[in-house]
Amino acid sequence: MDAKHPFIFMSERATKARATMRDFSLRILPVTNTDRKLQGIVTRHEIMAISSAVSPILVNGIMTEPKQTVTGNDDAFAVVRKMVRLEWYIPVTEAAQDKTYRGVLGLQNFIDAIIRTSPEKLAKIDVPVSEVMTKDVIAVTVEDQIDNLWRLMQEKNIAGFPVVKKDNKVVGIVSQKDLLDSGQVFPRFESRKGQYRTPAKVMSVMQPNVITVKPNASTGKVAKVMVSKDIGRIPVVDKDGKLLGIVDREDIVKRMIT
Repeated sequence: MDAKHPFIFMSERATKARATMRDFSLRILPVTNTDRKLQGIVTRHEIMAISSAVSPILVNGIMTEPKQTVTGNDDAFAVVRKMVRLEWYIPVTEAAQDKTYRGVLGLQNFIDAIIRTSPEKLAKIDVPVSEVMTKDVIAVTVEDQIDNLWRLMQEKNIAGFPVVKKDNKVVGIVSQKDLLDSGQVFPRFESRKGQYRTPAKVMSVMQPNVITVKPNASTGKVAKVMVSKDIGRIPVVDKDGKLLGIVDREDIVKRMIT
């Protein structure tokens, strides 16, 4: 668990939530009342709909119910088994009946704990990454428009995609974080007035310096790279740099808990 994970009061402005999520690279931002009791969460999905730097919308106008919450005393493996089906990040409260906010548990926290404290569990994933990667990969191109990219992220519930050229060679990666950092807007709560007229392309927001691995790379080493670099997914490529698959935190955790 990350006990220092930021939170925001429900009476604060949504623009502050957006700035906090961007500055701290957050996937979720817990929302509390003034007594620090958990009231909901804000995700990147809601934040991307805030179109104005002076928006009057308050956090309680965009927050949603978390799919689940846990306490510090819950069994970690049982919780993580649910997380791989529902959500990579969940709020942690004091107790089932005491919703005092304590932090956020993310899959990367679990992976990091296994790396640091459970060498026998780490040995369990010391297999070629080709055995755990997702082979049916959805990729985008540098010419794709980012409004279509955002729509694809929502439809597939995927936070990031590899970017390829026509020959399927990986040239970058693009995530929700990149869209948030770019300042692009996908209106939902506010008027479409002021929305960009010509949609930007993936090439303008993607990360070109992407970390890739070969299919024979150790999954354990890949997990360590994810933790040390704080990245959620790594494309798997052949000797020519062409996309073969992708491995993400969920793939790593599934191997750890089986």
